[in-house]
Amino acid sequence: MFLQRRNRILRQSPSIRSMVAETILTPNDFIVPLFIDEGAGVVQEISSMPGYFRRSLDGTVEEVKELWALGIRSVLLFVKSKDELKDNTGKEAWNPDGLMQRSIKAIKDAVPDVVVMTDVALDPYSSYGHDGIVENGEIVNDATVEALIRMSISHAAAGADWVAPSDMMDGRIGAIRQALEENGYTRTGIMAYSAKYASCFYGPFRDALDSAPGFGDKKTYQMDPANRLEAIKEALMDVEEGADIVMVKPALPYLDIIREVKESVHVPVSAYNISGEYAMIKAAAKMGWINEDKAIIETLTSIKRAGADLIATYFAKDAVRLLNR
Repeated sequence: MFLQRRNRILRQSPSIRSMVAETILTPNDFIVPLFIDEGAGVVQEISSMPGYFRRSLDGTVEEVKELWALGIRSVLLFVKSKDELKDNTGKEAWNPDGLMQRSIKAIKDAVPDVVVMTDVALDPYSSYGHDGIVENGEIVNDATVEALIRMSISHAAAGADWVAPSDMMDGRIGAIRQALEENGYTRTGIMAYSAKYASCFYGPFRDALDSAPGFGDKKTYQMDPANRLEAIKEALMDVEEGADIVMVKPALPYLDIIREVKESVHVPVSAYNISGEYAMIKAAAKMGWINEDKAIIETLTSIKRAGADLIATYFAKDAVRLLNR
């Protein structure tokens, strides 16, 4: 039998497959989400995210040092606010002595070169658990944007390298960019959650921060999972308003959106491999239905192959260790 082309020649050994691989994962691809709580010595496993923890600031600093030693260069901070500090204004979000602001300073003091990104949204600080200010049962846009500006400026003042607005309010990227410029924070980047869908896969994350909405849902500001063109429009608008990186969230149910956005913008694209995606792999592995290590690498490779330049993932440490084997 004569064949002009035998494609299997390029697959016949691990060395050859590595040599011609089109998608290569490295530690530089990963952003590590970190959940921070008040207190000292706190290390609390998140029940719906086995193997992932909420830590107090002292433990978080040690975790960042370990991540840096592994070659991971970027972290994304989320804080759990005390119930007594929550209200409808979200004012604790821009408290200069707040947990987020103290965390930024402590991490930058300990590991100066690590890239610190900060979540910008009101839900951890809201008595309603929503990403914005509530008036008459509605999450209002413009008043929320004003709060997000104050929050972003406080993060920049504390030393954040990037702010990451995850709220999906209209016009907030342009408003934050203008405020950063006017206040002299011209080196602070914006990673916009541009296509953040109203997904059912956020549940474990809300357990981590006790930030589930107190009424209704988030469908009036997060995107409809049925929509594709809207995601491109949102990403293009955010770039026009000054976003340095645009994000698609979640990742796995929206690989097509990652590709569409990647082909439409000329800035880096990030994707968030979210808590529900993490929990599914952990649960299936616990049942013995899949090989966890292989599922981690295949999942992250698929996200990068789809077009993500950066991946926020709870699997980052595991992935780096697997890649270094």
